[in-house]
Amino acid sequence: MISFHRTDLPLEEELSDVSVALIEQTLTPIVLPKGYRLLEDKEGIKHAYLIKKGIVRIFITTEDKEMTFEFAREKDILSTSLGYFYQAPSYERFELLEDAILYQIDLVAMKQLFYESIEICNWARQFTELNAIKTQKQLIDMLVLTPEDRYLQLMKYDKTLFQRVPLKQIASYIGISPISLSRIRARIK
Repeated sequence: MISFHRTDLPLEEELSDVSVALIEQTLTPIVLPKGYRLLEDKEGIKHAYLIKKGIVRIFITTEDKEMTFEFAREKDILSTSLGYFYQAPSYERFELLEDAILYQIDLVAMKQLFYESIEICNWARQFTELNAIKTQKQLIDMLVLTPEDRYLQLMKYDKTLFQRVPLKQIASYIGISPISLSRIRARIK
């Protein structure tokens, strides 16, 4: 039996017990195996997901390669902007890199809570703002930092990622080939 705890939520300290209980009513626990694809490109999103345990790779595919642009993990909420805001098919894919415990979020019920509770609406806004800042920083880093600097930054601020994610996907995340990542790692050692 999977039990929900308020600490499963991001920014849970911003929520009263009443709001946590209301949010919990929109959640359905699910267990999925490593390798499972939660979302394929060109699919419309029907649910969002809160990660209780596990890590998810978010990536796009071009004709010749996959490009990873995010890793979501515990306390992250998986959704697509196009799907959530515009009910349009996504361009990204979600793949589980570990066996995972997720809470499937009923988006219709959650959106209703936004209308009914200013506290829950503000909580969601804060979470969205933090994600926007994180995305902007990632974009700026891709534009101004060298691949080696991006790697070093990842090593400094997110060491556990290297224990949970294959190096070829980390290479993709920092925008280089696995061979280039091997060269960087050899230079640094």
